[in-house]
Amino acid sequence: MALSREVRRDVVVVGAGQAGLSAAYHLARRGIDFEVLDANEGPGGAWRHRPDTLTFGGAHALHDLPGTPLGEPDPQEPASAVVTRYYGSYEREHSLPVRRPVRVREVASDGELPAGRRELDGFPALLVRTDVGTWRARLLVNATGTWDRPYWPHYPGRETFAGWQVHTRDLREESSLRGRRVVVVGAGTSAVQLLLRLEGCAAATTWVTRRPPRWVEREFDPSWGIEVERSVTERTRAGLVPLSVVGATGLPLTAEHRAGIERGVLVSAGPLERIVPDGVVLASGEHVPADVIVWATGYRASLSHLAPLRLREPGGGIRTDGVHVERDPRVLLVGYGASASTIGATRAGRRAALAAARLLTPAAA
Repeated sequence: MALSREVRRDVVVVGAGQAGLSAAYHLARRGIDFEVLDANEGPGGAWRHRPDTLTFGGAHALHDLPGTPLGEPDPQEPASAVVTRYYGSYEREHSLPVRRPVRVREVASDGELPAGRRELDGFPALLVRTDVGTWRARLLVNATGTWDRPYWPHYPGRETFAGWQVHTRDLREESSLRGRRVVVVGAGTSAVQLLLRLEGCAAATTWVTRRPPRWVEREFDPSWGIEVERSVTERTRAGLVPLSVVGATGLPLTAEHRAGIERGVLVSAGPLERIVPDGVVLASGEHVPADVIVWATGYRASLSHLAPLRLREPGGGIRTDGVHVERDPRVLLVGYGASASTIGATRAGRRAALAAARLLTPAAA
């Protein structure tokens, strides 16, 4: 339903995933006037879109949201069901003001920023324009993640392929690949998980990666997420595009992954050179027949709605100091760069709320 008038808030949070809910929890505890805008039909963030074949035990570790632990869900239950239930109950328990579905089209400034100042007093408002109306805010906490920006790399001949091409984002049922010859492109955990699930389902699988997979003998635990933060902070401070989780830390060499390597399922065939109508040609010159190419090539940060604010640096990224955006003190960025993991997103949400409190009431802070 469209708004009857412009809504005014001190803070607007865009996105109700891990980072957005963490920020909302801490904003509420500090009595800040805010609202969360979420594009989904219901709770769960990007997790609600995961295929049912991805179990909670087979997914990345999910860090607890502040104030309410997740507990110990059945590892065989679909991750989408677990997280949707957890996020939904969390919103209700803490009475978080989440409005959905609301799609943010753009965020613009209602005037020029004063040069050389970092205090909010005298700054123009941010205009958060959506499909249902406009919110006017003093601060924006952007927590939009990456889900709606799947990355499709370009390879010669991609448009000539006669089979089916699909990104892992849109692959809802692996049963659609039953009996088919499948090439999986990408060196991340989504590729690894898919290859294991296709074993015994697909007629054949071929794993294609630009570089040899970097296996690391350690568990995917909270300290892993902390390492992600540390690894990518240097890039975001320089205004460069953040690395992926795997690019920063490598793949965990679990017992399941080790067994997959021994069976030959998790062994890369090397880089892809080009695509042909009936398959792919590898850098080695080998021709691999294929019915399906699955692009497990990750995502890019979903930030196009911030384009009117001109936040990007020449290096393609947004220069940040923690959650602060260097080019605009009214924008706090969470779930981006150093806070891409679930533990990083949780921690960044808290930092954003603390930063908002200091910016809105500097004397009290």
